[in-house]
Amino acid sequence: MGIFKAYDIRGLYPSQIDEDTCYRVGYHLAQLLEAKRLVVGQDMRVHSPGLADAVSRGMRDAGCDVIRLGLASTPMAYHAIATLECDGGLCVTASHNPGEYNGMKLCRAGAKPISAANGILDLERLCAGDAPIPVGKLGVEDQVDLLENYSDHVASFSRIDKPVKVAIDVANGMAGNALGRVLSRIPNIEASIMLEDMDGNFPVHEANPLIEENLDGLRELVKRTGSRIGIAFDGDADRCCFVDETGATISADLMTGLLAPGFVTTPDTPIVYDLRSSWAVKEEITKAGGRPIRDRVGHSFIKATMRDNGAVFGGELSGHFYFQANHTCDSGMIAMVTVLNFLSLAENSDKPVSALLADLRRYHSTGEINFRVEDKDAAIASLKEKYADGKQDELDGITVEFGDLSDPDWWWFNVRCSNTEPLLRLNLEASTAAERDSRRDELVALLGTPE
Repeated sequence: MGIFKAYDIRGLYPSQIDEDTCYRVGYHLAQLLEAKRLVVGQDMRVHSPGLADAVSRGMRDAGCDVIRLGLASTPMAYHAIATLECDGGLCVTASHNPGEYNGMKLCRAGAKPISAANGILDLERLCAGDAPIPVGKLGVEDQVDLLENYSDHVASFSRIDKPVKVAIDVANGMAGNALGRVLSRIPNIEASIMLEDMDGNFPVHEANPLIEENLDGLRELVKRTGSRIGIAFDGDADRCCFVDETGATISADLMTGLLAPGFVTTPDTPIVYDLRSSWAVKEEITKAGGRPIRDRVGHSFIKATMRDNGAVFGGELSGHFYFQANHTCDSGMIAMVTVLNFLSLAENSDKPVSALLADLRRYHSTGEINFRVEDKDAAIASLKEKYADGKQDELDGITVEFGDLSDPDWWWFNVRCSNTEPLLRLNLEASTAAERDSRRDELVALLGTPE
């Protein structure tokens, strides 16, 4: 796969992405948006300052003024794009990838994402052309320090009225930029923090909290400090993952199910969740009087669906949590505050997190299983034919359901093409562990050896 992906631009530095690439992206983004003013933020990777300089130079050579944020998490860049007078912008980051990667996440005005469906493929085509020619009147660059403003914004979500102990793994990523300021504004958070210093080399572990072994240090910190919950951020702080007081991983779909009822304030309040999520999620939303909206995977789709339906909250299995009050954008730090709000409620403050989640863990899922498959379309077509007797839909890949929640035995699976890697991804859930394991083995035999 090239560096121009479904949701962002990302690749190895300097073999796949370098200063020339970023200059071209900056130039053509300004032209594509017919922009007069764009925002540029950057993460803490070693090569990010130089790449951000190149992006800014490209934008200014296209006649566009630039607002430079300096160090910024992706959510802080979103906040800047949504609140400053501008036509869009980007953050130079490779999210959770190792330190040798870099890339860009791009937005239009209002922090509306630019994806392959509405601009990234156009940028790919334009960047492959001749070298850009500077226009007659070049743009100018201004520096804007938004860190205090952004920290105020995150802290404004706090409703924590009782002290709550939490362990936090920053993973040497961008959450470290604002975390101390946010915590100073919310005194009821009693935090034990590891790997808070930003370091683009990620010397201890990758900043990817979806890899179980990356949570081992957090599990130990939770137990050693007696924290109620552990929180792990990814590299650009737009995602976070959780472990309970025993160190057990809390899947992000179940966290969506736990938090969603708190956002249902009127009958039929829309809540968006991705189609890999446990059936428990839609049950919890429905029980609370909300309207569950199932969507395809990916932040650009979730955000568009939330905007179209006026949804107040959304969650993805990957650890992205979305808030209407946050410009309909994802933020790992606001997700952290929201979870701690929930734990500090009077009815929850004396209960272990594992107990609060016990009922949500009522079904049996495989988690996401990845397969490297040569012909992904053919594999999905074969599954469609083999499971023709199930209820099928093709919202994202193929989802097949057998039975429903009122039956003693039911199961479903989704197989979809990764939007970021050359993989097929399987998620499967069943009413019993035995049914899950049997059906998982059946699918694995069809798709090949898991990665």
